[in-house]
Amino acid sequence: MGRFVVGVDLGTLSGRAVVVDVVDGAERGSAVHTYRHGVLTERLPGGPALPPGWALQDPADHVEVLRTAVPAAVRAAGIDPAEVVGVGVDATSCTVLPTLADGTPLAELPDLRDRPHAWPKLWKHHAAQRQAERITALAGARGEGWLTRYGGRVSAEWQLAKALEALEEDPAVFHRAQHWVETADWLVRRLCGRATRNASAAGFKGLRQDGRDPDAGFLAALHPELPDLLAKLDHGPLLPPAARAGLLTEEAAGWTGLPAGVPVAAGAIDAHVTAAAARTVAPGRMLAVLGTSTCLILNAEHRHEVPGVCGVVADGVTAGHWGYEAGQSGVGDIFAWYVERGLPAAYAEEAARRGLSPQDLLDALAADQPVGGHGLLALDWHSGNRSVLMDHELSGVLVGLTLATRPEDIWRALLEATAFGARTVLEAFGSAGLAVDELTVAGGLTANRLLLRVYADVLRRPLHVLATAHPAALGAAIHAAVAAGVYPDVERASAAMGAAHRETVQPDPARADAYDDLYADYRALHDHFGRGGTDLLHRLHARRAPRPAPADPSSPG
Repeated sequence: MGRFVVGVDLGTLSGRAVVVDVVDGAERGSAVHTYRHGVLTERLPGGPALPPGWALQDPADHVEVLRTAVPAAVRAAGIDPAEVVGVGVDATSCTVLPTLADGTPLAELPDLRDRPHAWPKLWKHHAAQRQAERITALAGARGEGWLTRYGGRVSAEWQLAKALEALEEDPAVFHRAQHWVETADWLVRRLCGRATRNASAAGFKGLRQDGRDPDAGFLAALHPELPDLLAKLDHGPLLPPAARAGLLTEEAAGWTGLPAGVPVAAGAIDAHVTAAAARTVAPGRMLAVLGTSTCLILNAEHRHEVPGVCGVVADGVTAGHWGYEAGQSGVGDIFAWYVERGLPAAYAEEAARRGLSPQDLLDALAADQPVGGHGLLALDWHSGNRSVLMDHELSGVLVGLTLATRPEDIWRALLEATAFGARTVLEAFGSAGLAVDELTVAGGLTANRLLLRVYADVLRRPLHVLATAHPAALGAAIHAAVAAGVYPDVERASAAMGAAHRETVQPDPARADAYDDLYADYRALHDHFGRGGTDLLHRLHARRAPRPAPADPSSPG
């Protein structure tokens, strides 16, 4: 029997594949493929402009990862492809696309290519906030039992809000779609030829609880044609994490260079498989995935109601536990925005002169500041707030600016704002009676030493830093090992194949004390702008460029 598995992670801007040894999780080879179209926020390729709040992707970019990154990773590993015994795939979520019954994305149909609602809506597509608010209000008024399992609010990032948005703004596209599919499930179908639905995304992003999706009566109260969505979701068996979805087809074998017939694991959410890579699937061990956004994942023995949580789902992360997810919509995205759009040219030139990235230069300039010495305070809502307010019409705030404020001051204030946002989420878990005994961090931002130090101090917790460059892909590979029958469950596969800690960053007591005072001011600002002290941010959001009217609908084909 072979001893290697392949994990494929489809992220926000790129996809990656790793070849992993099933015995100890050692990475033998990897490859990264950057999406040709990235995130579509301004216009469709060769098509119309997009309104504010939109974020789409091209499904062809995802398939290209399977065609390029997988064979490249196998070549880098120097192994015989015949030794690969399983493939696992994860993706961002909720990244959802409408398709025909055979899996063809509507975005690839010539007559719908210029229709934005025909394209996959990325997790950070926030234009459905108004629909999310209506769903929340109706669920509350009707006493829908599932609402408390989502912290009392439905997110614009999730499946139902995006589907309702499509129905209301381009009904022809909504009705043309025969399936409404998570990207991870769509890619699994491309690999094994079998339509499936992963239970994690269905529970956390699809509002499916206790074996049921929201019922037709509730959907009809939102829109008389919305119950049609239920048939679109019924596109295959519901599979638990790490279940076998099918076997690699001859066509997919041709793309990937792997043998036909290799087991393919059920699709998965990127942050959820990362918990397996981080060995944080046991109750009380929280994982924070620090990337373009932040996801916080925790398993527990019992169900608790956590205000602002993104979901609590039975067997949602691993079998036998209640899985919890919370997070922040913008973290690395905020830092990238500042470097790309707010950094003076002189700083970029100085960074180049020193042979540093702009981020490394800003870190070096800000590292020795005393806590609060910049006199600034920021709210990390540049992409809205996921937890605990779950409001994507909120926006970033920066206060305390003077004519003496320097770019490195703003940079550090933004780093601190994301740490304060994370503390808000952890405190919500604690107030709900959920113990967080250990905190592990993973993701691209763990390379930032200053950020790790700030987080440890703000959270007053040791941070265990995961020692792998591709944690989600490793987690997908661990799921592949279970699907292939190498291990009986995710827990045992995680224990054998999960990554070690690169280091543990300890909080500094003096800095932590100083951050307590600054955090109190953050909470005051947070509650003023986010909990009804003023609706200023919503009024500003409403003044942004209006959404153009949708194109005249063509008749369904």
